Amino acid sequence: MSRTRIAVTAVLASALIVLVGAERSDGRVIPVPDWLVAEEDSAMALEISIDAFRNTERIPVVYTCEGENVSPAISWRGAPAGTRSFALIMDDPDAPSGTFTHWVIWNIPADSTALDRAVPTDSTLPSGAMQGINGARRVGYTGPCPPIGHGRHRYYFRLYALDTLLDVESDATADTLRSAMRGHVLGESEHMGTYSRDR
Repeated sequence: MSRTRIAVTAVLASALIVLVGAERSDGRVIPVPDWLVAEEDSAMALEISIDAFRNTERIPVVYTCEGENVSPAISWRGAPAGTRSFALIMDDPDAPSGTFTHWVIWNIPADSTALDRAVPTDSTLPSGAMQGINGARRVGYTGPCPPIGHGRHRYYFRLYALDTLLDVESDATADTLRSAMRGHVLGESEHMGTYSRDR
């Protein structure tokens, strides 16, 4: 598009905004067309993604107890304004004894946009992020390991953008983390994978 055409288009758009924003003779305001409005709602929302498997797809064996039992690489975008840290909880609501926690990690730096594959199972990571106790009573990630023949389980990776750094002990559980996050969540996003063991 030529510079002249761009300039003319901009002028016409400006004129139209003024026109439609004016009051009619009966006192009613002519609405501004949606395509002329910079909508706040169009701002990118927090979005988590895991390249190793699409949302609702089967989790590759390598990330389970039948494989290397390491965490998948996770990335995200669209952090809300005011984000000071991120937290992530992975759990399985289909476990026989109730929801089973697979991973609890918090105080992920606000400028982070990803977690690398195979995050070390240490209480404190070099970035300052901290990991709590999973349902197996171990620190860090533990992969899907549903009972044989129990059918397909769902595994939710839920990412939270927070307006603070959390002051919780390194042996925190998912319940402890949820309580600490209350009132501080600016946004959240989830990615779900499935897994089953038939034999």
